[in-house]
Amino acid sequence: MNQPLRTIGLSTVPELDDHQFVRWQALLEERTGMCMPIQRRSFLQTSLGLRMLEVGCRDYDAYYQMLLDGPAGVMEWSVLVDRLTVQETRFFRDPDALALVEEYLQTHAPGLQQSGQTVGLWSVGCSSGEEAYSLSMLAERLLEPFGGRYAVTGTDISTIVLRKARAGVYSIRALERIPELYRDHVIAGQNAKKFQIAERLRERCCFSQVNILNLKSCPLQSQHIIYCQNVLIYFRRWRRREILDALAQRLAPGGLLVIGLGEMVDWQHPLLEQVHSSRVSAFVRKQSNSSWESARR
Repeated sequence: MNQPLRTIGLSTVPELDDHQFVRWQALLEERTGMCMPIQRRSFLQTSLGLRMLEVGCRDYDAYYQMLLDGPAGVMEWSVLVDRLTVQETRFFRDPDALALVEEYLQTHAPGLQQSGQTVGLWSVGCSSGEEAYSLSMLAERLLEPFGGRYAVTGTDISTIVLRKARAGVYSIRALERIPELYRDHVIAGQNAKKFQIAERLRERCCFSQVNILNLKSCPLQSQHIIYCQNVLIYFRRWRRREILDALAQRLAPGGLLVIGLGEMVDWQHPLLEQVHSSRVSAFVRKQSNSSWESARR
């Protein structure tokens, strides 16, 4: 049954009624874990409607069935989820959290270099890569003087943003977010409209598609820094706990987990010790000797 149409510029999209909104809301949460609040109903309607126009479908129920239809439905879902889950990001987005990462790396760099370990940094929900490259810039500056090695992994559910992250090409306006300290050393191929992250940094960064609901099957282990900011707010509280429990298991002893301030204020884990800070929400994995958090008090 065709729906009433709503005009958006030169295009039209069907109106999304209450029943249809709940149905699509449930599908998105079932497959990605993300909860679409009623306040984002207009966003959901626009995103679905415009994609339906692209594939020549004018009915929400018919499009819903299309997504359930074998391999073609899997491919179409991959396209749609890119539209629904891509979130805003930028370079050096949270100075306080990155300052804590910098402090952690400065403290641990000599010991990690002596042990021959490669420092693993994981950007969870990396979107188009700005966060992962910000971590890479910090790691290069702080670890290279000690001969330290590092590897940054960025994961996201969206294949489209991961392609952009791998290319490392951004609008020239994004350059304003990168501190002057890093610009001459990490930027290559700059022109009037775009710039590219230097090859030596791109070689240190790996980007992979991971559904955060399936962290149990994620191969990443023993990470020294897990950076998971502005991700948990899209999930229900019980699911946030599941995600954080899985991330805690993937920290190396003494490793640092950073989450968004206020995203999970009452969460605790027996393996972790909370970092005492009013500006950053972070945890350190306990180890047999005195922890970094205890030493910094």
